[in-house]
Amino acid sequence: QLRLVESGGGLVQPGGSLRLSCSIEGFTWDDYHPGWFRQGPGKEHERVSCISNTDGNIYYSDSVKGRFTISKDNAKTTVYLQMNSLKPEDTANYYCGALYRCEKDLSNPPGRSWGQGTQVTVSS
Repeated sequence: QLRLVESGGGLVQPGGSLRLSCSIEGFTWDDYHPGWFRQGPGKEHERVSCISNTDGNIYYSDSVKGRFTISKDNAKTTVYLQMNSLKPEDTANYYCGALYRCEKDLSNPPGRSWGQGTQVTVSS
């Protein structure tokens, strides 16, 4: 059974940083493309970033490009999201997904499984 568990969320001031982790069980990141998503209050689900296992390309939403960085550990059991220069509009529940596809213009990719998420609140 696939399991994804996020951690690292919390309350941070604008301009601050957080590092989210997504630990997995039952598979490795060789099996699926890893992705991070978020849903803020009153907002749609948004694909934040994903890594394509096919060609190694990494994609970010325009709203986080240049501020967030996705990465995987060498053991391929954890994916991270380093978030810098956080803004109040980044406030959301962040969750990771084991994706069937990770492509540049695919904002709503199909996935095998998803985590429950970790809350990030950016506020002074």
